[in-house]
Amino acid sequence: MHTIRAKIGASVPAGGIFVGRRFTGEVLAPESRRLQPDKDWILTRILWLGGLEPGRNRFGRVDTFSRYIYLHGSPDDCAMGVPLSHGCVRMRNRDILDLFGRVRAGTRVMIHE
Repeated sequence: MHTIRAKIGASVPAGGIFVGRRFTGEVLAPESRRLQPDKDWILTRILWLGGLEPGRNRFGRVDTFSRYIYLHGSPDDCAMGVPLSHGCVRMRNRDILDLFGRVRAGTRVMIHE
């Protein structure tokens, strides 16, 4: 169990690139994707998660929030449903846009297999 601790990027265009939770001012272009095919792009919106289970995803080395674990947009050609990121949950840009508009900070999130 997690909670959404922060919503980031409300005014960022679809495909907008984030670095360190800040919009770079750039939108992902096919050329950038081609030059860095293995990059874990963080795009469009960020829903920053905080763990609710001490010892499992809260506090210490397992703390979701301090490990910067998000729900975030990804390039549309990225595989979904398989572990590829650095711990985040990747979503299609259209899906993170939809979800971002329907949730608020404090919304609980269950992540399971």
